[in-house]
Amino acid sequence: MHQLTRQEQAIANSGLLAPDTSGMNFYRADPALADLLRIHLPAPLFRHIEPHLDRLGGLAGGHLDECARLADRHVPVLHQRDRFGRDAQWIEYHPAYRELERAAFGEFGIHAMSLRNGVMGWPQPYPVVAKHAFTFLFNQAEFGLGCPINVTDGCAKLLAKFGSADLQAKYLDGLTQTDMNKLTQGGQFMTEKEGGSDVGTLTTTAVQEGDHWRLTGEKWFCSNADAEIVMLLARPEGAVGGTRGVALFLMPRRLDDGSPNHYRIVRLKDKLGTRSMASGEIKLEGAIAYAVGNLDRGFVQMAEMVNSSRLSNGVKSTALMRRAHHDALTVARNRVVFGRRIIDLPLARRQLMKIMLATEQALSMSFVTADALDRAEAGSQDAAAQLRILTPTLKFRATRDARKVCGDALEMRGGIGYIEEFATARLLRDAHLGSIWEGTGNIVAIDALQRAVGRHGADAALAADLHARLDDSADVPQGWRNRLHDLTDRAIGFAREVASRIDNEAEARRATSLLYHVASAVTLTWEGSRIYRMRGDARRLLLSRMVLDHRLHAADPFRLTENSTERAIADHLLGERPVGMAEVGELLAAA
Repeated sequence: MHQLTRQEQAIANSGLLAPDTSGMNFYRADPALADLLRIHLPAPLFRHIEPHLDRLGGLAGGHLDECARLADRHVPVLHQRDRFGRDAQWIEYHPAYRELERAAFGEFGIHAMSLRNGVMGWPQPYPVVAKHAFTFLFNQAEFGLGCPINVTDGCAKLLAKFGSADLQAKYLDGLTQTDMNKLTQGGQFMTEKEGGSDVGTLTTTAVQEGDHWRLTGEKWFCSNADAEIVMLLARPEGAVGGTRGVALFLMPRRLDDGSPNHYRIVRLKDKLGTRSMASGEIKLEGAIAYAVGNLDRGFVQMAEMVNSSRLSNGVKSTALMRRAHHDALTVARNRVVFGRRIIDLPLARRQLMKIMLATEQALSMSFVTADALDRAEAGSQDAAAQLRILTPTLKFRATRDARKVCGDALEMRGGIGYIEEFATARLLRDAHLGSIWEGTGNIVAIDALQRAVGRHGADAALAADLHARLDDSADVPQGWRNRLHDLTDRAIGFAREVASRIDNEAEARRATSLLYHVASAVTLTWEGSRIYRMRGDARRLLLSRMVLDHRLHAADPFRLTENSTERAIADHLLGERPVGMAEVGELLAAA
């Protein structure tokens, strides 16, 4: 830190407004992402995808970012008739949105990566960890299209797992195509006015007619409203009430003869964020659909996709935080006020550290959850149990943190950050979707505690995994690992206490946050140990210390907290110099 010379001040003043992230390569600017991928992926796979990640990182900070700005400004328009007066519904998209689709679905095939062989030249499907590296980079430019990518992927997975051979032969290839002329995007129309989270109250009905069914009812919030293939829930005629009477159906946008199916888009939603993507209200008027799986297992089958969707939601919210973090750092390093760079001002440094901490927590938890999904799909029951609690925990906390992080990053830019010409305003608007998509915060916290812990006992698998990660970090000082062992037991114990008593529901949010913070502190420690072994840099461990100091320990509001340890940690984390384990160990042990 230093006062600027007159020459430095003159150079700084030559550009009165701080630059933004235009032209930044978001992959190259994020060494933590590369570190975590090296930890979680086999070396040959990492070497294969890195050039593609580098290309996407450059596009996300350049061409795709400009497309996202235009697509957000020029929202989709629903047309009810063609120019000859014929009833022919269609949605008009700005060319910039189509360019975003071409990159996501065509060039990178993000929707198909974990299902189709050969995407970007890799002979097998990619693990979820690799797929979400691309999700993470793409959504730093464009959040709205993240939903169509995710639901197309989800439709294909549901069809591949539960659909009949005939349905798979007819529809699966189109859902996983990277040829834009053959691609059929997917949608999942679930929400109804009668029941959002309370799915068992839905009123859409299904009546069998030969080899297909006729659906009648309304779907209230349908993203990717003009998708060619839709998965949705309906109650077959005569079925019992509640979720046990709900079946899963595949509904094509067009029938075999090319005519439109018997449903219509009533209107498009006027949304706070994700404006580029068309969400609408759908009225089913005897629409033809096909049963997927057993009629009495529809809700259970759809719920299996919730893990994937909530993970994707967490990764996307993390992407918003990383983009906001990039922007805040760009401002802080280049804006000069009162003769000093913003990054050298103590209060600004503290704000940057808060932005960084939430972002890095979410990044770590996103990829450890993705790894659990990969292991669960490979047959690990322990990983499946971990996943059951990790996904709602990630979804609950990361999406809430994204709102705060994006707001703080906007503030770092000052009044100009509120202007739509900069990305920060869009990031903040988009960040609010995460905490309501796939369940509000209250619903997800209850799911984590009452169901994942109370009903399924998933906490035991999580505890075992966290203790094992600490045991695997032998080069980390024993005192720090002992401290985290103890916190793990306390967080798990508190979650069990909350889950065991129905009158403790109001504590579900706090218990879920504690699980997230302790799990992230352990994960950051484990990652820091692995990175230190790879390249001699133990700085990621310092983030674990910050989690304890700022997320877990109750602070005395009348006590000064700024001290030499905090300043040293900030210097290391905001700098670029690798730090050895001995120096980091001293900071972990400091009072």
